Amino acid sequence: MLCMPKGLSFRTQADNKEPQFHSFIITREDGSRTYGFVLTFYEEVTSKQICTAMQTLYQMHNAEQYSSVYASSSCSMDSLASSIDEGDATSLLKLQRYNSYDINRDTLYVSKSICLITPLPFMQACKKFLLQLHKAVTSQQPPPLPLESYIHNILYEVPLPPPGRSLKFYGVYEPVICQRPGPNELPLSDYPLREACELLGLENLVQVFTCVLLEMQILLYSQDYQRLMTVAEGITTLLFPFQWQHVYVPILPASLLHFLDAPVPYLMGLQSKEGTDRSKLELPQEANLCFVDIDNHFIELPEEFPQFPNKVDFIQELSEVLLQFGIPPEGSLHCSESATKLKNMVLKDLANDKKNGNVPNNSVSVYELLKGSETIARLQALAKRTGVAMEKIDLPASLNEKEKDLKLQCEEADLRDYQLNVQLREVFANRFTQMFADYEAFVIQTAQDMESWLTNREQMQNFDKASFLSDQPEPYLPFLSRFIETQMFATFIDNKIMSQWEEKDPLLRVFDSRIEKIRLYNVRAPTLRTSIYQKCSSLKEAAQSIEQRLMKMDHTAIHPHLLDMKIGQGKYEQGFFPKLQSDVLATGPANNNRWVSRSATAQRRKERLRQSSEHIGLDSDLREKYMQEARSLGKNLRQPKLSDLSPAVIAQTNWKFVEGLLKECRMKTKRMLVEKMGHEAVELGHGEANITGLEENTLIASLCDLLERIWSHGLLVKQGKSALWSHLIQFQDREEKQEHLTDSPVALGPERRKSDSGVMLPTLRVSLIQDMRHVQNMTEIKTDVGRARAWIRLSLEKKLLSQHLKQLLSNQPLTKKLYKRYAFLRCEEEREQFLYHLLSLNAVDYFCFTSVFTTIMIPYRSVIIPIKKLSNAIITSNPWICVSGELGDTGVMQIPKNLLEMTFECQNLGKLTTVQIGHDNSGLLAKWLVDCVMVRNEITGHTYRFPCGRWLGKGVDDGSLERILIGELMTSASDEDLGKQCRTPPQQKSPTTTRRLSITSLTGKPAKPNAGQIQEGIGEAVNNIVKHFHKPEKERGSLTVLLCGENGLVAALEQVFHHGFKSARIFHKNVFIWDFVEKAVAYFETTDQILDNEDDVLIQKPSCKTFCHYVNAINTAPRNIGKDGKFQILVCLGTRDHLLPQWIPLLAECPAITRMYEENALLRDHMTVNSLIRILQTIQDFTIVLEGSLIKGVDV
Repeated sequence: MLCMPKGLSFRTQADNKEPQFHSFIITREDGSRTYGFVLTFYEEVTSKQICTAMQTLYQMHNAEQYSSVYASSSCSMDSLASSIDEGDATSLLKLQRYNSYDINRDTLYVSKSICLITPLPFMQACKKFLLQLHKAVTSQQPPPLPLESYIHNILYEVPLPPPGRSLKFYGVYEPVICQRPGPNELPLSDYPLREACELLGLENLVQVFTCVLLEMQILLYSQDYQRLMTVAEGITTLLFPFQWQHVYVPILPASLLHFLDAPVPYLMGLQSKEGTDRSKLELPQEANLCFVDIDNHFIELPEEFPQFPNKVDFIQELSEVLLQFGIPPEGSLHCSESATKLKNMVLKDLANDKKNGNVPNNSVSVYELLKGSETIARLQALAKRTGVAMEKIDLPASLNEKEKDLKLQCEEADLRDYQLNVQLREVFANRFTQMFADYEAFVIQTAQDMESWLTNREQMQNFDKASFLSDQPEPYLPFLSRFIETQMFATFIDNKIMSQWEEKDPLLRVFDSRIEKIRLYNVRAPTLRTSIYQKCSSLKEAAQSIEQRLMKMDHTAIHPHLLDMKIGQGKYEQGFFPKLQSDVLATGPANNNRWVSRSATAQRRKERLRQSSEHIGLDSDLREKYMQEARSLGKNLRQPKLSDLSPAVIAQTNWKFVEGLLKECRMKTKRMLVEKMGHEAVELGHGEANITGLEENTLIASLCDLLERIWSHGLLVKQGKSALWSHLIQFQDREEKQEHLTDSPVALGPERRKSDSGVMLPTLRVSLIQDMRHVQNMTEIKTDVGRARAWIRLSLEKKLLSQHLKQLLSNQPLTKKLYKRYAFLRCEEEREQFLYHLLSLNAVDYFCFTSVFTTIMIPYRSVIIPIKKLSNAIITSNPWICVSGELGDTGVMQIPKNLLEMTFECQNLGKLTTVQIGHDNSGLLAKWLVDCVMVRNEITGHTYRFPCGRWLGKGVDDGSLERILIGELMTSASDEDLGKQCRTPPQQKSPTTTRRLSITSLTGKPAKPNAGQIQEGIGEAVNNIVKHFHKPEKERGSLTVLLCGENGLVAALEQVFHHGFKSARIFHKNVFIWDFVEKAVAYFETTDQILDNEDDVLIQKPSCKTFCHYVNAINTAPRNIGKDGKFQILVCLGTRDHLLPQWIPLLAECPAITRMYEENALLRDHMTVNSLIRILQTIQDFTIVLEGSLIKGVDV
């Protein structure tokens, strides 16, 4: 199956019969690998029966072809299919010429392969050995020894070279050299990265490499098996120190195509048929797929794809390495324009290159000439591909040099390939060494023993992700935040923790030693991270160590020799591979060979070590079981078992997928909840609380990816790249047809209780289809995958994801039509559990739609609710409103007269923060008592309440014609059902009447807070502002709320100023704090004119001046703000400009204080005032930016 993935292949003398080399890999359950190297060649078929059967087959096939002009076929006997040009009169003649086999005229050949299986990837050595073996069969002279001698020698007498050494062994005609890196070097990789770079080009290679790091689904596509292996092995080699943890099948046999259905990350290779178009390729899932068309130098990347850190500098450094070896960074020339220049280039190269020996002094074909040299073989392949004729040319006799020159040149080409490999790998390894130089500081080491660690592995956090990310340069974050969530990173950290109890993983050991080296050279503080690109400094020594090993042989293996064989068997016949004597090859030599005895003692030592470790630690099987379970899902689905592919096995594999998907869903939802619930989760023992906005986005992106994989599993009918969106569209079509048929009235949600005024927001309809329409109306999103992700984000924000998906899956006929019986979505019990896990996400508030789609137009609805009992229901003045959010504001909007409800559309405002409301005081009925304003986002359904509870009008309350209200997010009825314990705390709202002690409350006087409570309130308000600035910038909430909200700084200072304030109604007139402020200003301005010479006044003069300037600026502002509103602006400006600690003592010492405050007032107590100043000084260091709506029109 792996030696001939397409099965047997027949050819005639007209077809290309060149031997083809390819390799393959087998990954076992435990992750260990075995490599296979295959040479496929063609042998003449001598059986008359087979030849006759083939002729009959062809006659039948051609008869079918004649009957249909539009049938398909190819010009090779590899497949009995070819295409006929439409309306081509000669097409039938073509058929007869190409697609026929005549037993009398043609010779039939069949494919055969010889294969070497090795524990390590010595690709070059195995290829040379197999080519020599094939040459021995096809050459005119029989080989010096029977083939069994060479095969027995490589099987039993050629050892693996020890680490850090080179070894020479003998093929049929010439020695073969292989080398192995030392214990502190990068692990062995024999696949030429030169070819991978030429096939893809550097830019594409780095992009595919990034997809592999982020554990996406990667599908390689090429006609050539060896190209698939070269790219797959090349890219996985570059992952050092990480290792690919999921399904890895670089060559997917035709019988295993159903594995593309696997809903897990994979790296697979698929052979393309000649002339097949990418668009005709039906793939089960493409939402998270990276498609790599190797032959056409083209890749398709998934959406939402973060770039590798410092990508431009990184590619630049790699390009410099490639150019030193004469390789263009953009890859081979694939464009047709270059084809014309190519022939001249080839010939010029040949004429100049004296080392291309072994060319006879006569007319030869360029093709044959090129076959000998690997350095020019690339040009030959290109010439063939671009259609350049391989003409005969005359070469000067001087080229015909000795054979050893050619040999030398091949060795030189090998050496250059090895050196290029190691240098490119060093550049990649250096990137990881720089990026993760401090990773050890963030590993959470546990003091437990290994057994309990393994048992509790799933519940434990092994890496402090939040701290690690906060320590990284900003440009790295999009990539790193996703990478540290991958299985390969988790396994790397697991290996680090395991190293305290057992021998270090070899890759980890090499990586750690490199980090040590960096520390010795750089001696940089571990906390200082920089995004400045640092080049690799070890390129030269890496190349030298390879050269030394290849130039000086450390070991030479025993020569092949005659074996004790039956004479006459396996007689040499040119062109036919003989039947080998199996009894000779079944047993190795006696143990007199030093290599064998050495490997046997090593084996025994290994066995002893294994047994002792079993006695010391826990049973290895049990440990393996724990590790398998611990290391997540894809791992036990690594590799399909190739031996048994009965329907039962396929069903069993799919059952594993279903279980894996459910487990992954449980882990993801739990992680999202724990991270979001913060401190409550910590108290419940769930580890760390800190979640960054970036990390939340990463978790939601990975949930979108999981849903796409679930919807792709067992899919029968595929339309478009997103399986989920395709299902939604079909559901929408069916529902809309039903609606047209029935036209029944839509059942709305539960009726909302009306407020006192009888005005309320109409209930928002809960509808899956409506949410789809919102997404379909978003012109910014161009693809199905993007629409599916937007819909998931919207449903998650509305807390309807589980409900919507349940509704989608309730249409069983549709689900049955779209999915196979074994699909996840048709396993009822698992599906119910999956929906239940998603339901748990309703416990927390997400803004994942609002915060991502910042430029879309959103319809809002606002309602103003007056208190009708105490004010006019109708007002004659012209009211207006301005709504502000974290992303912008609407500007002033006039409200139609006597209409308390209005809808408006504007660009996404983000989370709403403030509403400014006012009127122009015209007409007779111009006094308005507003209870609150409600504003709802009509797409996400988020409703904000802006409490007011104050009058708007001249001569009433504080005479304000406009007010700034602070919003609070309302919770929906469904949230309340979930219980208050798991809800995130609500935002603070605008100050209500209860704390405005200057007004008589509607319900009677509230209880006044005492001095202790007031001081506590100030401390709390300032503390909240300090905490705000200690959070990373992206996670800070609204500063407006902390300043002007219910328990904000303005409210706390108002309490201080109200304490002991004589606000009794003197001749029916309310007295406000602002009146006291104005009296103080009047006093400062008069003393300033008297030019008092006392020292303390001189000291305070600048402060007095600024204070008067600010108060006058607020009084002269072109706004109709009331006295309490003016005090709020003064506090906000004083906080912003760090002037409050200077102003408080001025006011405390102003003579007006004795008239307006009682003896026991806080402002008249020196100790309290000093303590207040000290508290306010703690926010002096922060740069405070005020929201525009707070200080509009005030010019200081």
